[in-house]
Amino acid sequence: MREASRRPRRLTAAGPLLAGSHAAADTGLLPIAGRLLGLLGPLRVVRRGVSVLLWTLACMPAQATLLMLPGRAKVVFARLYWSGVCRLVGLQVRVIGAAAGPADGRAMVFVSNHSSWLDIPVLGGRLHACFVSKDEVGSWPFIATIARLGRTVFVSRQRLATGRERDVLRERLAAGDNLLLFPEGTTSDGSRVLPFRSALFAIAEGADSPLLQPVSVVYDRLGGLPTGRASRPMFAWYGDMDLASHFWRFAQGRGLRVTILLHPPLDPARFASRKALSHAVWQVVADGASTLRQNRPVEVAAAADVVVEPAYA
Repeated sequence: MREASRRPRRLTAAGPLLAGSHAAADTGLLPIAGRLLGLLGPLRVVRRGVSVLLWTLACMPAQATLLMLPGRAKVVFARLYWSGVCRLVGLQVRVIGAAAGPADGRAMVFVSNHSSWLDIPVLGGRLHACFVSKDEVGSWPFIATIARLGRTVFVSRQRLATGRERDVLRERLAAGDNLLLFPEGTTSDGSRVLPFRSALFAIAEGADSPLLQPVSVVYDRLGGLPTGRASRPMFAWYGDMDLASHFWRFAQGRGLRVTILLHPPLDPARFASRKALSHAVWQVVADGASTLRQNRPVEVAAAADVVVEPAYA
């Protein structure tokens, strides 16, 4: 027994490391390091939030001035602003496909799924288009001011106002603006595309109808890894979520990415009714979003009868 007790202890490569870790734990360094790491997320939120606020305050007077001037500078500057917001919140934007330009003098209406307030900077930073939003957004403090500076068109989405609001949208198209619709009428959890409401597609009825380009938007990376059902609430803003708490969770993330899939445009004249058109556009958007959520490869060919412009990556 004495000889056994006198044998030297066998040292391994892990020995000093384990000894060091025990020493660190004994001195309280590991708990301190854990607390410091825990602060990185909130500090990232503060940095991103303050950066977006300062960027917005700097851009607001510039855009207000451009709105009083002729030309398309106000359109280009709005896209620049939204692109800056995406960069400041750490969101990488990937674009697949091409944004269609005017064909035969016809206007363009982009039609997209909608799962988050993030869709606004994501699409606003890549498409030359004015948003069509529900009228209650026009009463939100500060947000309403930003929306008006971005030349958003507010609609009530009530059946009785469909004709009047259709005329308002057509006037914007006639003035040379592109429009961007969210026909789901609300945001979803990002796991599916809700059925499209056909009322907004009244803009595509009759002569001189615009072309419609379906757009699928999916937030597909978190921490550099593919997102799943459990992680989509980091991006999706729906139900009774408030904007402040959602931004607090989202802005702590790293390795964030969203993919925009731009499909070939559709000609409304090829569809028998407004409901048939809205369902066809929904099908294209929903299929594209499903493909992106499953991380399957996507190939998009431009329509043969449409002049296209390069997508802004």
